[in-house]
Amino acid sequence: MSGHSKWATTKRKKAVIDSKRGKVFTKLIKEITVAAREGGGDPVGNPRLRLVIDNAKAVNMPADNIERAIKKAMGELEGQTYLEITYEGYAPSGIALIVEVVTDNKNRAVAEIRHLFSKHGGSLGEHGSVAWMFDKKGIITIPKLDKTEDQLMEIILEAGADDLQTEEDYFEVQTSVESFETVRKALIENNITPENASLQWVAKNTITVKGEDAEKVIGLIEILEDNDDVQNVYSNADIQD
Repeated sequence: MSGHSKWATTKRKKAVIDSKRGKVFTKLIKEITVAAREGGGDPVGNPRLRLVIDNAKAVNMPADNIERAIKKAMGELEGQTYLEITYEGYAPSGIALIVEVVTDNKNRAVAEIRHLFSKHGGSLGEHGSVAWMFDKKGIITIPKLDKTEDQLMEIILEAGADDLQTEEDYFEVQTSVESFETVRKALIENNITPENASLQWVAKNTITVKGEDAEKVIGLIEILEDNDDVQNVYSNADIQD
């Protein structure tokens, strides 16, 4: 089992708070729209759409919102066209960042992302400049409810998961991209409802940052995450303090 930075747990708690405020709804609606446009509006035949709908339901998004986003994607209702873009760059202390964006205006998005990097001590890099430092992994978080670590481990390993991290009030399951959906289904079949399940960029190696350096890195990550076009920000920072 691998360790976890305190910042990872803090980000999870922040995401839970944001979801209660409705802030996460906008990001999920964009994800639903993109998934439906690319793979069709039927979640039965569109695994990506099925996944994001499950995540939307997990944060109590109204069914009407989900249905409306799908209809917009399929052209049944008027709506915006979104582009998916991934930006790479560096935060202070040489920390690598991957920023996933879904936007209706590419020129606006790149200008804003570049400005935020520059203003907060970072630099926007070229495509491929930091992606080699990361692997794409499936990450599934599960609240600690009625399953012990041993019970959960048995289920996920049989389904093909790679790792299990135990935190203060939740478990985090890590999978390959290929086994992600199999593991997620196995959990649901065993009456375990994931808090969140998604494909994420996970750093192959991390860099420890503390004190003022850590504050600068967190500051840039948070200001990027607050941008309306930004869906996710990933780093190779190990922030313990």
